[in-house]
Amino acid sequence: MAQAMAWFSVVGLMLGGVLALADMALRAVFPLAVGAALLLVVWVALTGALHLDGFLDCCDGLLAARPPEKRLEILRDTQVGAFAVVGGICLLLLKFTALLELPVGCRMAALFIVPALTRAAMVYAAHAYPYARQESGLGQLFREELAWRQVALAAAIAVAAAGLVLGVVGLALAFCVWLMTVAIAWWVQRRIPGLTGDVYGAINELTEVGALLFLLAVESLRAVPA
Repeated sequence: MAQAMAWFSVVGLMLGGVLALADMALRAVFPLAVGAALLLVVWVALTGALHLDGFLDCCDGLLAARPPEKRLEILRDTQVGAFAVVGGICLLLLKFTALLELPVGCRMAALFIVPALTRAAMVYAAHAYPYARQESGLGQLFREELAWRQVALAAAIAVAAAGLVLGVVGLALAFCVWLMTVAIAWWVQRRIPGLTGDVYGAINELTEVGALLFLLAVESLRAVPA
């Protein structure tokens, strides 16, 4: 599994390619808002809602006013609480709005690159930070024997693709995704003694939204008259 993580960025590029093609097809048939909503459905469906599920679990577990050991128990709970419902709505609303507002000039590039960068972020987080549980979990299985060479390969693929497709903006976007990953991991470690598989999923979801918002901000600044 550690060897597989080196190719997470390639999986992200494949996912991004499908999303870019789906977006082009949907915009040709439906109004922009409907197309953005359907694209979001496609995005969630293609990933099996796996990372979204991790984000929802993190909302319930990490936002609860409980001691760290209780938070870890809540993270394992399959039931959905109020924090997860509110967090999920906010996340999906932000992602939908970002997809709706992405300018045509950068839509395909953004959809192609963002999933690769956010998956490289998961690989980095899995290796750079300790695992929160003593017992084995899905996240632990993936990070076991993970080395910096796999992290470097995943990062190199994602950053190179971002630079080739988006130029300097792509490199700045990669740095922004890394900063968000570090910030999320820092905050999580103040709540529990490390990261878990759910946290990796949450990192993917949050950095996806953050990356889309970053590109929107860049395009907005470019549109401002000098």
